[in-house]
Amino acid sequence: MQPSEYMPIILQALVALGFVALVLIVVPMLGPRRKSAKKNENFECGIEAQGNARMPISIKYLMTAILFVLFDVEVIFFYPYALVSKEMKLEGFLAVVLFVAIFLIGFYYVLRKGALEWDK
Repeated sequence: MQPSEYMPIILQALVALGFVALVLIVVPMLGPRRKSAKKNENFECGIEAQGNARMPISIKYLMTAILFVLFDVEVIFFYPYALVSKEMKLEGFLAVVLFVAIFLIGFYYVLRKGALEWDK
């Protein structure tokens, strides 16, 4: 591969980094800084915060959230296969069967570990 083939990717990365720098550095300098008691009030639910904000969260909730993201991302990989399944023929089908097998092994492992059981 020629280095010039990477130029669109490099250019896009530079534009993205430039935009992030602009938003994080320049915008706060240009924006207004008006602090007031009214601005610092709770506005979404109207309930004043009580206690420490660093209360521990149940590991079961976090485990469920992480597993949802993990399996959700794996399911996203089916979309490209659906688009090109006819062109890939048997080789593509076997690759997807292997992917699904690995996916199901992982799901079986999660079930055996009891990660989805809330009442343990």
